[in-house]
Amino acid sequence: MIGAAAPPDLADDDVVVIAHKAISKAEGRTVRLSEVAPGERARALAAEHGKDPRHVEVVLRESAELVRAERGVLVCRTHHGLVCANAGVDASNAAAADELVLLPLDPDRSARELRERIAAVRGVRPGVLVTDTFGRAWRLGQTDVAIGAAGFVALDDWRGRQDAQEREMRATVIAVADAVAGAADLARGKDSGEPAVRVSGLGHYVTEEDGPGAAVLRRPLDEDLFR
Repeated sequence: MIGAAAPPDLADDDVVVIAHKAISKAEGRTVRLSEVAPGERARALAAEHGKDPRHVEVVLRESAELVRAERGVLVCRTHHGLVCANAGVDASNAAAADELVLLPLDPDRSARELRERIAAVRGVRPGVLVTDTFGRAWRLGQTDVAIGAAGFVALDDWRGRQDAQEREMRATVIAVADAVAGAADLARGKDSGEPAVRVSGLGHYVTEEDGPGAAVLRRPLDEDLFR
């Protein structure tokens, strides 16, 4: 569908940025609350934070760890290693009133498969990003970030280069994929119903190989400054 909807001049050096909800629905990553039986821990957390215990049960199933529960927010580390609110589980843009949408099982794999299918349909292999909306520990507001990637340099490491004053840069690693995800979200809009955005002009970040994906953006646990 994305390949058919893309403009006729879609090129190898473009980037196709796709909101994960469309992918999750296509992959069957949805749950009906009526089919969920909450456990004891889910019921306790739900009572404490004013949530539906069935929703909390799904969040716990999608979590490798409940990092913190505060002010009605469950900050979780997912089985992918992503740290986000409610393990990425929510009801926005769900098809039914009692439906929850989960993150893809493997967003990087989803990106790779989408890239190959777009190539088969259109004869070009643009980079592909899969995105979700995350809050940030040190900032107000939310922005889209890349949770999956194929054929795109997610991190641009400038360490070892010199700045304009010829000082060596020791900490600068640019989260290119997250920056592109945020820009695409502004172009798409939250209520447009259009999950895919084509981004042009970033061909120097597009690679022939699918690469390591967005997994490189996840901070290792031993580098987590909040633990």
